[in-house]
Amino acid sequence: MPAESTAVYHFGDVLALARQSWLHQMSLRLAERGSPDYRRSDAAATRLLRRGPVPVGRLGTVLGVTRQAARKVAGGLEQRGFATVQRDPSDARQFNVALTPAGRAFTDAVVAVIEELNRDVAGRADPAQLAAADAVLRLVMFDDSTRQRATRIASPPGP
Repeated sequence: MPAESTAVYHFGDVLALARQSWLHQMSLRLAERGSPDYRRSDAAATRLLRRGPVPVGRLGTVLGVTRQAARKVAGGLEQRGFATVQRDPSDARQFNVALTPAGRAFTDAVVAVIEELNRDVAGRADPAQLAAADAVLRLVMFDDSTRQRATRIASPPGP
């Protein structure tokens, strides 16, 4: 168990700044690849849709938002030509979201930028630092569902 800390460390503030910087880099690098309108929800939404059409409700569950917010995300993708939103032929109450060819190309660019950023971080930190950062980030996941989702993400290789 770590010793009691006497100084106040604002981990959440540093984490928020790191996330903001990551998103800014995503936006810049995607713009360099011809996609200047990156939005925060794009990476999670398009990587899910890459597997095939998804009901709006499922999109909301994966994004951790309401069905109404998921409909907004889907609408934003549709407006930019990255997705289509259509009624389910077997259930008129359900809307399905699917990537368009432009959406698949955008998703490929998103995945490439994420891989590039991951390599950049790995190149700036040694394996022990990455392992420590990973361990702390996993401690920040207070709710069971987030911790469960994180178990599907591999930890960095050891030193």
